[in-house]
Amino acid sequence: MKKWIIFLISISVMTLSQSLRAEGYITMGSDAHKFIQKNSVFKSQLQNELEYIDQEGDVALFKVKSDVIPGLEHIMHEEFNRCAGYFYHETLDEAVSFLNKENEHNSLLNFVSYSINQNAKVESAIKAVSSDEVLKTINKLSTFKNRYFQSKTGVASSEWIRDRWTELSRHRQDVQVELFKHNSWVQPSVILTIKGSTTPDEVIVLGGHADSISGWYDRANATAPGADDNASGIASITEVIRVMMQINYKPSKTIKFMAYAAEEVGLRGSREIADLFKRQQINVIGVVQLDMTNFHGSDFDIVLMDDYTNKAQNDFLAKLNDTYLQFNWGHSSCGYACSDHASWTANGYPASMPFEATMNTMNTKIHTANDLIALSGGNALNAAKFSKLGTSFLIEMAK
Repeated sequence: MKKWIIFLISISVMTLSQSLRAEGYITMGSDAHKFIQKNSVFKSQLQNELEYIDQEGDVALFKVKSDVIPGLEHIMHEEFNRCAGYFYHETLDEAVSFLNKENEHNSLLNFVSYSINQNAKVESAIKAVSSDEVLKTINKLSTFKNRYFQSKTGVASSEWIRDRWTELSRHRQDVQVELFKHNSWVQPSVILTIKGSTTPDEVIVLGGHADSISGWYDRANATAPGADDNASGIASITEVIRVMMQINYKPSKTIKFMAYAAEEVGLRGSREIADLFKRQQINVIGVVQLDMTNFHGSDFDIVLMDDYTNKAQNDFLAKLNDTYLQFNWGHSSCGYACSDHASWTANGYPASMPFEATMNTMNTKIHTANDLIALSGGNALNAAKFSKLGTSFLIEMAK
């Protein structure tokens, strides 16, 4: 309780500065809402920030006085192990529209045949995965003071990802790397596209969030190395790109690699991208989210999240593991809006989230200055396993 008293005093200091920030709306799981309502200290502290509007099924809708709510974010992290644990919406119409579409079926989706028959290509590719290369990326991203969505270093770190992905793919004319600019904050997302050779209109996405967060105030200047959350996920993705460029892999379907901005403050970057893809009727046939891949917190190497994900695709990932990798894997649940896969699920696209541990055995140092590579033994052995899984997924899906 002492840590919460100190925390509540700290966020009280922020109230004046936040009162001038833009209002918006959020949706969160009803379990988190009930937790806040049952705890009088949290309820009284957050009542000036949250105004309850309505509930649709297991999702509650609130008006908020600031676009960043440290009190809520820490409750989501400390009590529910979620990052961020809520969706942020700029307007009420946007929030209501989002609630209405969350369970819609996406009629754009073609039938996906989850067959496994690219053995030679997959086995050659996963042999090329190097944990040392993954470690280099984690270490580099960890050198930024933070990768906060409203900081200069948040911008610089995304630009570094763009430059690294460009460097890896500069010999390929069918590959494009771009910054996806967002109007409401400064950090861009990063997208690398390998255009499909025969069925380019079918798209597969491998993504993870690029931002990091720490502290209770002045987060733009806080120290947030985010070695695990989520330099590890971006490093796992970068290694997939490196391997595919090294073996000169050319997919039949289009593959997009994404490093999302602003995940830690309401899944905003992935929301904008997934919403845009839905409006443009882009046929995304599969999405995998890599958010924290290097902390080996349990007996499992890879844990598949069952909630807010696609069961058929989850089963396919498990089958890929059993066929090519033989890692020890299990299941868990992470709750409403726990990471960017939820943005795709909400738009009707099949999404999965392989994770580093069960939720009760995950890295407890995330969102602090102590989220360092040392917590993972100073190596990237576990994160490399996710590179292998991501590589096998893309090659079998994009054939």
